Amino acid sequence: MADADSIFVGGGGEGYAARQQLLLGFGNRHGLIAGATGTGKTVTLQVLAEGFSAAGVPVFLADVKGDLAGLSQPGSETGPKHEAFVKRAQTIGLDLAYRAFPVTFWDLFGEAGHPIRTTVADMGPLLLSRLMELTEPQEGVLNIAFRLSDEEGLPLLDLKDLQALLVFIGENAGPIGLRYGNVAPATIGAIQRRLLVLENQGGTLLFGEPALELADLMATDATGSGRINILASDRLMGSPRLYATFLLWLLSQLFESLPEVGDPEKPRLVFFFDEAHLLFNDAPKALVAKVEQVARLIRSKGVGIYFITQSPDDVPENILGQLGNRVQHALRAFTAKDQKALRLAAQTYRDNPAFSTEEAIREVGTGEAVTSFLEAKGIPGMVERTLVRPPASQVGPITPDQRAAILAASPVTGKYDTLIDRDSAFERLRARAEAAATVAAEAAAPQTDSGQVREFNSARRYDGGTLRSFPDAAPAPKAPPKPAARRGDSVTEAFAKSFARQLGTKSGQALVRGVLGSLFNGR
Repeated sequence: MADADSIFVGGGGEGYAARQQLLLGFGNRHGLIAGATGTGKTVTLQVLAEGFSAAGVPVFLADVKGDLAGLSQPGSETGPKHEAFVKRAQTIGLDLAYRAFPVTFWDLFGEAGHPIRTTVADMGPLLLSRLMELTEPQEGVLNIAFRLSDEEGLPLLDLKDLQALLVFIGENAGPIGLRYGNVAPATIGAIQRRLLVLENQGGTLLFGEPALELADLMATDATGSGRINILASDRLMGSPRLYATFLLWLLSQLFESLPEVGDPEKPRLVFFFDEAHLLFNDAPKALVAKVEQVARLIRSKGVGIYFITQSPDDVPENILGQLGNRVQHALRAFTAKDQKALRLAAQTYRDNPAFSTEEAIREVGTGEAVTSFLEAKGIPGMVERTLVRPPASQVGPITPDQRAAILAASPVTGKYDTLIDRDSAFERLRARAEAAATVAAEAAAPQTDSGQVREFNSARRYDGGTLRSFPDAAPAPKAPPKPAARRGDSVTEAFAKSFARQLGTKSGQALVRGVLGSLFNGR
């Protein structure tokens, strides 16, 4: 499974590689697991995850179909695939021993695992724009919102914070536009609608606190085995853009947070990105460039990225060229496009004179693959036909009771379960609006009282058969002069003063109802 310095991936008999292994020292040089549906990609992913965990390397992966939860349970001699596994183990010279691995379950929806969250501020405008499919002008307004958040001390933690800040920007589009550029009400409305769509997709559960601490993904158990972090993604795949953006955010956080370690003896963390094509479909150039940058530089921080997808051409060429460890399962070349993809895939391997790489990729069966792993000094290994070794853990899903038991014994039980709603942009904007309303009401009170006296004195009443007028009241005191706006006033201060001045009018009262109503109903 895992030697001191390598992971045994597979081998075979005649016509197959004697032994194929992934050197741990090059585990952070990234990799690719590709192949058509049903050719064995999931089992290969499971085998590699087992190998890294056994070597003490933590792993993060997404369980798209619910099959990978079996990593938490040992394989069984009564299992449906036991006989086939024993036969294959004998063929490749493996002493098959079943065992379980330390697993932590995560779930954005908090149902099949511990809740996993981030804040709107940590996600940032680029990824958030990608998540909501915003246009360039809309992304520009979102950048203004993040800038104001920093300058005005308005933390963006969850979606209601962002919604409230957008309302603030819309109500103050004039002064904000003079400083940062035009802000159209229609653009604000479009972003709010996209936020509503994101809420309906479950985005509310993604944003908030307590936010995920990366250290919890990079843990080992008492025996020194790396914990395998499994993100339950079967439901999440119903929102593919949310899935891809979250995984990219996690990669970005690792890239920005971890220190440089050069070339370690083994990776600090290995990240498997299943359904990788979802990351690049219709992605803007800026986002693809960010992924390329992360893939190129994150290896020096001890993190290996392994993309799992159907065809190598799902991954942009600049990123594909950085993937040193490759397992290529069968590709089906039924169409001209498929045949072109097959040829291109074969050309990315170091040729083996013993066989045609293109033919091998077309012919390998389920559980077989064409493999190439980095050798000494990082040289790409010659392409080989390989029987992938059987996994030591259970193949397939687990029962709800087994999952519940693992969650109860998890080292992070209770840490992320309760949502915290601390003071942030929503609460602070509401407090500022209430304070502005109070100040304006106090400033308008003398005028209102005087008006009531005059109205009362102009009234007549019948008293003893005669009409009598009440004497006029003393003149009302003048309202205090309006304070002039200082040159250094912040956007919020200018807003509050304008807000207060308008409260004496009916339009001002309507404005209060509009702003406060929007803020209080921002959830």
